[in-house]
Amino acid sequence: MLHKAKSGRLIIKVTGKLDLGTILFDGKGRKIGKVIELIGPVRKPYASLLPLNDREGKKGEKVYRR
Repeated sequence: MLHKAKSGRLIIKVTGKLDLGTILFDGKGRKIGKVIELIGPVRKPYASLLPLNDREGKKGEKVYRR
């Protein structure tokens, strides 16, 4: 996870294929957020997530999809 935007959304760097609506999880399997927008250059995109809980993620924390 890169950071939390002023809008409250979480911004992450995307590696691999990621679709809108995908739910992402932390390393312990807890839901982090839902992908609602892909932004930035096509070769190195970022994703904007709608948080699904009140948990504050840590900068640099990895998130996963199932």
